[in-house]
Amino acid sequence: MAAVDQDLDNYETKELTDLLDPPRSIHDGEVVLNEYTGDIQDFERGSQVFLEDGCRRIDYIMVWSSKSNDRRKEEERERKRKRFEDNLRQEGLILEEDIMDGRSFQFMKVHATWEVLTRYADTLKIRMPIKEIPRDVSALSLWDLMTVQLERLLNPFQLDPHKVPSPKKKYTWPFDRNKLYLYNIPENRDDFMSNATRSRIVDYVLRRKEFSDEGRQFSFGIRRLIADGTYLAAYPLHEGGWKKKCKMNMRRLLYDNWASWRVWYKVQPLHYIRIYFGEKIGLYFAWLGYYTYALIPASVIGFLVFIFGLVTINSDPISVESCDPSNNYTMCPLCNGRCGYWDYDQICMHVKATHTFDNAATVFFAVFMSLWGTFYLEFWKREQAGIQSLWDLRNFEEEEEPPRPEYLARLANCPKSKPHKVTGAMEPYYPFWGRQVPVYLTSSAIMLFLVLAAVAAVIGIVFYRISVLAALYMIDDPLVYRNATLVVSATAACINLVVIFLLNFVYTRIATCLTDWECLRTQSEHDNSLTFKFYILQFINYYSSLFYIAFFKGRFAGEPAHYVTFFGARQEECQGGSCLTELCIQLAIIFVGKQLIQNNVVDILVPQIKKVFDTLCTRNKEHDRSNLPWVKDYRLEDMGPTGLFNEYLEMMIQFGFVTLFVAAFPLAPFFALLNNIIELRSDADKFVTQYRRRMAARAQDIGIWYDILHGLTRFAVLTNGLIIAFTSSFIQRAVYRFAYSQDGTLNGFVNNSLAYFNISDFPPDVRPYESEIKPQYNATEFCRYPDYREPPWSPDKYKYTSQHWHVVAAQFIFLVVFENLVVVTTSIIAYIIPDVPRKLNEQMRQEAVITNNIILETELLRYKEGSKDATLGENALGNIRSRTGNQYDSGGSGDGDCTHVSKSDSCKDVEEVAV
Repeated sequence: MAAVDQDLDNYETKELTDLLDPPRSIHDGEVVLNEYTGDIQDFERGSQVFLEDGCRRIDYIMVWSSKSNDRRKEEERERKRKRFEDNLRQEGLILEEDIMDGRSFQFMKVHATWEVLTRYADTLKIRMPIKEIPRDVSALSLWDLMTVQLERLLNPFQLDPHKVPSPKKKYTWPFDRNKLYLYNIPENRDDFMSNATRSRIVDYVLRRKEFSDEGRQFSFGIRRLIADGTYLAAYPLHEGGWKKKCKMNMRRLLYDNWASWRVWYKVQPLHYIRIYFGEKIGLYFAWLGYYTYALIPASVIGFLVFIFGLVTINSDPISVESCDPSNNYTMCPLCNGRCGYWDYDQICMHVKATHTFDNAATVFFAVFMSLWGTFYLEFWKREQAGIQSLWDLRNFEEEEEPPRPEYLARLANCPKSKPHKVTGAMEPYYPFWGRQVPVYLTSSAIMLFLVLAAVAAVIGIVFYRISVLAALYMIDDPLVYRNATLVVSATAACINLVVIFLLNFVYTRIATCLTDWECLRTQSEHDNSLTFKFYILQFINYYSSLFYIAFFKGRFAGEPAHYVTFFGARQEECQGGSCLTELCIQLAIIFVGKQLIQNNVVDILVPQIKKVFDTLCTRNKEHDRSNLPWVKDYRLEDMGPTGLFNEYLEMMIQFGFVTLFVAAFPLAPFFALLNNIIELRSDADKFVTQYRRRMAARAQDIGIWYDILHGLTRFAVLTNGLIIAFTSSFIQRAVYRFAYSQDGTLNGFVNNSLAYFNISDFPPDVRPYESEIKPQYNATEFCRYPDYREPPWSPDKYKYTSQHWHVVAAQFIFLVVFENLVVVTTSIIAYIIPDVPRKLNEQMRQEAVITNNIILETELLRYKEGSKDATLGENALGNIRSRTGNQYDSGGSGDGDCTHVSKSDSCKDVEEVAV
């Protein structure tokens, strides 16, 4: 610390006077910001977020249990704790116990001194603000003026600048404790680093300190101690309360202007989220907010497509022809034996419902959504580049991760070890061929079995559809048999939703066990493996039934003389020749049901019920109901090591619904938008009020999730092309209109799409029972069925007609043209749109030049004034003495302790004495 004091003595008097001036805070209405860190300024020391002296901030909390039934194990844990805490004190951290008799858990408060903060800020090369020089503001361009006008239009959606002041962008430089003169260090040095940065440094120390007296390898880190029960938890404190009665603090600011439902239509205070929770969580909410904004145009277009379908129902030639009973289209039975003949106009409502989603605008919307996905990802990369520039993430470097505690515990008795490729430390490992290959093969086999289980569930739903549909057609009630298909589709989708939830519960446990069994070295490797398993299983679980309806149902049913059976049962067929309505129903129920039940009921109501239950359970435990902030924070829920995994996974599943099958359900973006508005605020509420505060982890981007988004957008082009070509009747209508229609319209399309069948050709097991044939059908000679086949009077009866092959050729041609057109267009868009906006690129280059100029000018000034160091040092010390009332102690340790003054002295004096 002497070197630091000597460095301070070498400042020029004027510069040191400016350096030690009180923090230049920004007074804006209710909120006062610290200009150096962006945190809310603390005027009242001695609050409960400080140690007992009321001066030194609590940067971290460690919790351990004071009750144990195993005396020997408790003594071993006590020994580890003592050794660990002694090592932390030797490192320079200040520890203060909070022990209360009768309480089942005790606390250790941790404070990082200035010397520790600067040492590790130098080690981690944390970018800190440097002294700035004034510069001229350039004139606004025409585009800038247009942007200002647009911001005025969007003013109702902006946050109140008096309640949420906009922080100033700082020029930063990697911290170097040997060049403190470069940095804008305030008088109160606690204001130099944000609270999140302080907690991050303490977390770095805690994760790397040893706890063994014997020098055993890998006996280090707070996570290892939590894993073996020595500590129960370790976390940074929330900065005060979030309720209205609490004094304004960062947590309450986030609740009032972010997590509260009163501001659901406002933009997010991303800067404050980043300051409080760190860049990793800040990036998640930035991405979620940008995704929600991007859904607005998709929702509007999808809603217009739906409205277009509703408006044109009565004028649609297909709907008019289908609902006209005078056409007298007698249809073949829908099941064997128990089903009789029926009139085509009975499915009038089904045809009209199909038109609302399968109309002329469907192809346009599918192309639009394919382009939308590309535009969204490309513009998100530009948005992310701006965030990286604003948050100093451009030169981000991942820290080398230590081994997971579970990994070290599993390999504690492993005799084999080898040096790590990066750190060089000897680490135990499992042999590749003897352990890793068998484990991965077994894990892959179990994953394949789980995938087949999801497929088996779909097959079970298919049997349900077949059996229930046959039963409903036996009921002699027009309201029942006319809507039998809709009823079966809706109930099957509900059952499928329940099966999905059950399989998800099983998949979550099995995937977690498999990943733990693989015993991966680092937390990132573990998370990536878990992400892959979870997403593959949930992809199959959620989408398998949709793929069945879209691409397999009714495709291989055969014709009435030779129906194709499946385990002796006749396959399902699509009413009206199109399964799009059933696909829409299935998609709507699964999608909306998942959003409503899982994302909202489970994520919002269950935590509230749990909170009430916990309150009732602790009502008679007064010692556990302390109002101390570290006790209240301990009672909050821990996010666990997976962190944001579940939040990202929910959004990836939703993005798949929005993109993969959007041609069948144009309202999917609209429902996703509604869900995301709720999801964003509910997630914000969880982070602010229900979760312990996470360590402010840094990240440069959203990681592997971007690759999943990119893959989904590419796959969505294929699925939507297949839906338009093979699931909808778009191609059949186009071929008929341009090649077979007499007047170039769709008049007569239904009659053209129905083949003739002679009822005398029915096999005995398919022919309807006499009792099931209604009197009006006794004279029936021919029945109709949807297909392009030769009539019974043709020499090639029941063979495919030339129109069928014409349609098939057109379907494949459309698919190839659609795929290539969209892929080429999206590739051109991705190439044209730069990842970094030109103006932002110029600003980053300008910032780099200005930062380098500041550094060079400061170094040059220091060099020129080098001969005056001794005199300047005395002047500086005199200035300090006059400020502190002659209480300056030259023998101060410089760590911010209060031991040099009485408890009645102000913390400002204490901080100055520490300097």
